[in-house]
Amino acid sequence: MAEPEDAENRRQHRQRVLKGASILSGITNSEVKCTIRNMHKDGAELKISIYSQVPPEFLLYVPVDGIAYRSVVRWRKEDRIGVQFTGTEPKPSWHYG
Repeated sequence: MAEPEDAENRRQHRQRVLKGASILSGITNSEVKCTIRNMHKDGAELKISIYSQVPPEFLLYVPVDGIAYRSVVRWRKEDRIGVQFTGTEPKPSWHYG
């Protein structure tokens, strides 16, 4: 998996945010809490526990926005992962939050 791109090579401005979110995996109905560090219309950088297991594709539910983003992992480095958004959908009915 590729490392994060240098700031000067980034194609889109990433807005710094500090939002709580959940990585939701429908296969096992599991949830991993995370923090969104920066975000733009096509993706985000997430801070997770270094011990968290995150699948290559998942829903990123952002309660404050009321949106679940279909996400694909593009890079990983220690306690951070970069994701690309591939669409949105309603919060899964099995998620209680």
